[in-house]
Amino acid sequence: MAPDAIPRMNVLSRTIVDTNSTRSSDRVYSAIDDQQAIPELNSLALRSLVALFDEKKQLFHRSVTLTDQGLLRHGASRRRSIFALMGLQRLQDAGESQPLNLGPIRDGILDDQRWIESAGDLGLLIWFAAVCAPDRLGRLFKEQDLGGALARYSGSRPATTTSIAWFLAGVAHARLRDTRDLPDLTDVAVEAYHLLEENQSEDGLFGHAISSGLLRRAFDTRYGTFSDQAYSIYALSIFAQAFQIEEPLGPALDCANAICDLQGDMGQWWFRYDKQSCRVVNRYPVVSMHQYGTAPASLLALGETTRQNFDKAIYRGLSWIAGANELGNDLRNLDGAAIWDSIRLEGSIPQWKEMICSLLNIPAGPRSDHLRVQYETRPDHLGWLLYAFGKFGLPRAAVPSHAAKA
Repeated sequence: MAPDAIPRMNVLSRTIVDTNSTRSSDRVYSAIDDQQAIPELNSLALRSLVALFDEKKQLFHRSVTLTDQGLLRHGASRRRSIFALMGLQRLQDAGESQPLNLGPIRDGILDDQRWIESAGDLGLLIWFAAVCAPDRLGRLFKEQDLGGALARYSGSRPATTTSIAWFLAGVAHARLRDTRDLPDLTDVAVEAYHLLEENQSEDGLFGHAISSGLLRRAFDTRYGTFSDQAYSIYALSIFAQAFQIEEPLGPALDCANAICDLQGDMGQWWFRYDKQSCRVVNRYPVVSMHQYGTAPASLLALGETTRQNFDKAIYRGLSWIAGANELGNDLRNLDGAAIWDSIRLEGSIPQWKEMICSLLNIPAGPRSDHLRVQYETRPDHLGWLLYAFGKFGLPRAAVPSHAAKA
């Protein structure tokens, strides 16, 4: 859908700061190194999600992009809205109030299931219901045939690692709700678990796809994105917790240790990995969602299950957002309502060059003048921030001086 210009009276356009201030490289930034800074991030994400909400469609915009012509908004997305709502639900569960009425938005997504195109979509919907509307799980399982879903959907689409992980996470979250009108979920969960297991290397990294077309099979099964790693860690952790088994925690820990070992010097969670040689093949784009969302959510879930501590890696990733990065740019719009999407390479040629050099073991990192900030913000990214950190709540208001005297 072609983007439309956001009216200047829109809340987002009124709160975006001058773009020159976000591009300066001589400012001093404070690291995000403890839980005290997390509520401020939650507050920024909440304000941004309010600005991204489309009242008419009762969904969130796919994204908002800052261009030379101003702010552009893109059409609504159910998938991205689901992640936004799960994050907002985490915040609400922490006892925080918010300006959006989640009930009608939630019901609209659950009532219209025509958007489901893969096993991952089905798992995402189950996950969403388990987190935001557990009373709807029984009805959802009656409407959707879970048996054979993995095989049924893989016939028309590649069985990607992310899709399988979403499916497993959804089933595991449903099991955690322990409602009496649910079917036995053990067989489908174990099937998804084994599919993930097949695509993991001995060093712990996951490829991108379990199966694919002939031309892409070698590439997709060998190389996996950061999302493939993070979603797998999360799904395996929740699977182990929900079904009270320890076996999946071994693969989850192997993957977590691998990505932590490969984390950049500035806390970057890199983009693409070679599971065969256990190394990074494409560093960019470094995506903000990975820094503040999927990596923390996955590592925190694993830590809660195994009692392992990944705080150092998590906070290094958050400091990258706050300006301790390659460009010295704070990707938070502190006076407005946005966290910018990523730092990426300009054009595709440097990305392919880096990958080829990496495969040939030739060091050839991209120059900083090839890097740029992607001035875009997305609801699913911000939803992941709240999903990871919503339990820490919002900043507490200062106690009025007269109250203190009383």
